[in-house]
Amino acid sequence: MAIAKAERLMNLALCLLGTRRPLSKGELRASIEAYIEAAPVGESGNDDAFNRMFERDKDDLRELGLIIETVEGLDGETGYQARRDSNRLPAITLDVEEAAALGLAAKVWQQARLAGAASGALQKLRAAGMPLAEDGSLSVLETRIPAHEAAFEPLMLAARDRRPVVFDYRKANAVHPEQRRVEPWALEFCRGHWYLAGWDRDRQAERVFRLSRITGKVRSRSLPFTAPVPDHVTVRTTVESWAGETATGTARIKVRAGHGYPLRARAGVTRDLGDGWDELEIPSGHGLDAWLVEFGPDVIVLEPAELRADVIDRLRAVAKG
Repeated sequence: MAIAKAERLMNLALCLLGTRRPLSKGELRASIEAYIEAAPVGESGNDDAFNRMFERDKDDLRELGLIIETVEGLDGETGYQARRDSNRLPAITLDVEEAAALGLAAKVWQQARLAGAASGALQKLRAAGMPLAEDGSLSVLETRIPAHEAAFEPLMLAARDRRPVVFDYRKANAVHPEQRRVEPWALEFCRGHWYLAGWDRDRQAERVFRLSRITGKVRSRSLPFTAPVPDHVTVRTTVESWAGETATGTARIKVRAGHGYPLRARAGVTRDLGDGWDELEIPSGHGLDAWLVEFGPDVIVLEPAELRADVIDRLRAVAKG
């Protein structure tokens, strides 16, 4: 069985890093199993095949950042070596603020599979003398961003690896979910929820999806992206427009006491009605009806009448499902 290219590159890098003297191509060919298997010495055409393979591998390692020195030997042969002192990363130095930021970032993954990796990284930094608290955080500030949705991890991995995904998605005003084929770009936490931004292949447009509305499993596909990934993805801007950030007026709503904290944070005026309810005045804009539906029986729209009717229609659509 042919040895994978990644293993061949790894073996070549280890040979170049581990040797105390430059090694010729012949010595490397005899030391690395993949070269012995792919181009046995003595068979016709194998020398040319090995030379092409070796030159490609050497270029790939250099592109990955390995510094390979070329040394002319006394016997006329060219030798190759990757000296450890030339390939050693500089010492990592962090000030208190930078270390605190890393500790807080690590806390984000406490409920995802990356929790172990983040914890291990913090332990290594602490052992190296970085100014981290024992738990990797600050005593007066700690971030906790939950990642309970089952779709979070497969989408995170798909976005990292640039793999398209397929999932069933139920919009706020829809009774039944629809299948979506998406090229995932980025995940962002906003207004208490995780959102995915990506390219919707069926609609041929950028779209943002709330993870809690994804039903069933997220299935990845081994296919290339068809649309370029933008340098900046505006997840937060899109979500804020759904929530009425681009205001066109003011809405009056009743919110049950002790509920609707995101709405209260946006309220320009808050009145205690004295019956277990508060009256809020919030900016009204496109998408506000979909956002208010999410609070269920804890929110009642007073005005405008159009917004109240839209919320009632959405609730009826959900009830029919």
